[in-house]
Amino acid sequence: MMDSKGKILQLQHYSVNDGDGIRTVIFFAGCPLRCKWCANPEGYSLKNRILYDSSRCLACNACSAVCPDRLSYDLDKEQAGRDCSGCGMCVTACPTGARRNSLYEVTVEETISFLESQVIFFEQSGGGVTYSGGECTFQTEFLCALSRKLYDMGISQVMETSGYFDLDTVRPVLERMDLLFIDIKLMDREKHKYYTGVDNASILENIKLLGAAGKRIVIRIPLIMGVNGDDSNIRKSAAFVRQHLPNPQIELLPYHEYGADKYRQLGILYKNDGFRSPTPEEVKKAEDIIHSEDVKIVSYK
Repeated sequence: MMDSKGKILQLQHYSVNDGDGIRTVIFFAGCPLRCKWCANPEGYSLKNRILYDSSRCLACNACSAVCPDRLSYDLDKEQAGRDCSGCGMCVTACPTGARRNSLYEVTVEETISFLESQVIFFEQSGGGVTYSGGECTFQTEFLCALSRKLYDMGISQVMETSGYFDLDTVRPVLERMDLLFIDIKLMDREKHKYYTGVDNASILENIKLLGAAGKRIVIRIPLIMGVNGDDSNIRKSAAFVRQHLPNPQIELLPYHEYGADKYRQLGILYKNDGFRSPTPEEVKKAEDIIHSEDVKIVSYK
């Protein structure tokens, strides 16, 4: 399976926020969720999309000259360009980087070659590779082939996941992971479906089963006021974690709008459904509730 191909958003070296030690984070394309606060909307699909930054555009028409569909240089006005084939010829032609691809395709062998220069940092810091996204389990075949190779190389592997996957399909990959970061976004099933597009039944069940199997798990809660930052949801989340994980730990990730500009570059309307970032006082209150449920607060940031 060494010729297995995957589609990734980016490969980020020298991360210290996504597991132990110095890590390389591989951001996989594709995700079955549509979280209303998502900071990486370019990761929704396995199809390449063109991000267009008009502030860097010279209106030189180099992109239009090579476009098979002869689309305008101004994708903010050319809505048809948002449904183009994603060939990426315009990206290559652009002299200023005003256009870029949302993803690129790599093989397992190519990915390993990207990681070779980082192995010394992994070994000296106790780090390794972290799979993120999008949702890394969305490309199970590629993830399985890559994780098997890195496991054989003795490289530590960590996964950041929504938990929304078929456990039997993903189980071989999970067995190679040293740590799982799994999100609990909301405990209420209907609210979860409204804000993410899917209900949370399988997510919670997967956490229960993985906890019972003794996996090392850190639950992450994206703390969003107006969505899940209320006392009731935080308490229910912490109680669930305490009940089902042998070493219950939660990391709070305060909501931010750093990804908002990506929506503009993709031609997607960013809708804030009345939610906001928590204040330091609100973060502290959530931490106090979690502590009161005998769950440990951890931070990898």
